[in-house]
Amino acid sequence: MLHLLRIDLKKLLHYRTFWIVCGLYFVTLTVVTASGMEFLKWLARTVGGFGGHININRIPLYHFPDVWLNLYYISGLFKIVIGILVVISVTNEFQYRTVRQNVIDGMSRTEFLMSKVLTNVVLASASALLITLIGLVTGFIYSPSSALEFMLTDVEFVIAYFLEVFGYLSLALMLGVLVQRAGLTIVLLMTLPLLELIVREHLDDYLPMAIPFLPLESLRNLVPMPFERYAFQEIRDYLTAASLAIAAAWTAVFNGVSYLKLKRSDL
Repeated sequence: MLHLLRIDLKKLLHYRTFWIVCGLYFVTLTVVTASGMEFLKWLARTVGGFGGHININRIPLYHFPDVWLNLYYISGLFKIVIGILVVISVTNEFQYRTVRQNVIDGMSRTEFLMSKVLTNVVLASASALLITLIGLVTGFIYSPSSALEFMLTDVEFVIAYFLEVFGYLSLALMLGVLVQRAGLTIVLLMTLPLLELIVREHLDDYLPMAIPFLPLESLRNLVPMPFERYAFQEIRDYLTAASLAIAAAWTAVFNGVSYLKLKRSDL
């Protein structure tokens, strides 16, 4: 396993676009997730009268346990950036015939796919680790209480966030394997949410119970929108076995389709 991961990482680490896109992704994640309070303070100074009625420091954006859902939800909005990186990585393998060379050199098609899947695991794990560290740091800075019971409440959503990112990267991998053209695959990856929205609107009228089973919807459902609670609305602040199972099933489908395509393709 580690041997396959090293092979794929060796390709990526010598690829300048990897460093640019990966750097853009992780820097953006860090800046956006860690600067929420500074943004609110700027908003208070800019919008007249706002700060006079609301104490910015009392908004529990980074308070334990709110910080976990808040950060994991916001971070999930940026997964398309790293999804594009996966698309470029996979389609380059076909464009430059490195996948064929790997097979000629003795790597099986299953091992080639596994190397890509393992890289996706690393990227998703790095994202989850970064956001968890940011949550800990900002929580200690802004939270009125750092008691262990508050710190650990809702931290299990790191599992949901990891699966959300990994599932999305698996989708990007599948599209890259199927289409094998970077530009077209990126357009398709960016268009899929709109297409699913159209399908969702029709299902909402005739079969609303099927909506949670849509692929992108299943990934979004892993970490629910948390900010409605600040408008005194009830939210789901716990993991559900159903949401995890549906998202995991779609992730398996994405990787399974990639496997079948590679197995039957003329490289």
